[in-house]
Amino acid sequence: MRAKLARGFPHLFTPSRCLFRLVFLRVSAVNIPVKYTLMSDADSNAATPEDSSIPLPPATFSFLVLSLRAQAEVQLGLMHFGEEEKPEPDLLLARHTIDLMAVLLEKTKGNLTLEEHRLLENSLTELRFRFVQVSDDVAKAAAQKA
Repeated sequence: MRAKLARGFPHLFTPSRCLFRLVFLRVSAVNIPVKYTLMSDADSNAATPEDSSIPLPPATFSFLVLSLRAQAEVQLGLMHFGEEEKPEPDLLLARHTIDLMAVLLEKTKGNLTLEEHRLLENSLTELRFRFVQVSDDVAKAAAQKA
């Protein structure tokens, strides 16, 4: 049965991409989905928190927004780690990340606390402003080379 499901839904059964897994209960000859378990749920085979070298922050909406914001800043070349020189901005990828944040704002309208809404909206405003600045800088640099 698992092989049959894996053919139809391979993304559910690849360990590196699995967001959740189905737990099946065997009732006579029929498999019935019983429960969804999240990858973040405790797993008896997983490493204990004491084994982890880096403590992970709680999975919150604010952390999600800050993660996306940091991604966009790296893609714009505003934040870099350990490189000798400043990396070239990836404007297409940065625009995509900013658009994802805009979708998040639109889809969560009315469901956020005031602090969460302000964090997302202010992050979007800042990133859009920075995107325009970096785009202008890239255009000026290209014009000077030509």
